[in-house]
Amino acid sequence: MATNEANRAATRRRRQLWAGVLALAGLVLLLIGLTVADGVAAWVEALVAIVLLVASYVVQYVARRETVYRHDEPR
Repeated sequence: MATNEANRAATRRRRQLWAGVLALAGLVLLLIGLTVADGVAAWVEALVAIVLLVASYVVQYVARRETVYRHDEPR
């Protein structure tokens, strides 16, 4: 059972890391899209940034849900 707990923790940390990377990339793209880019490029960068931020939220949600609500043993 301790191995199962360690696997859960490692999976959650890995997913949280990916969520952080996605969020950081999204924020950088949003910053560039709102300040430096012009025209269509700004809209495309802002749209991609929003998609990355939403994906980051989804990855965080899945990581939390699977580690908190997953049963140890099948019923």
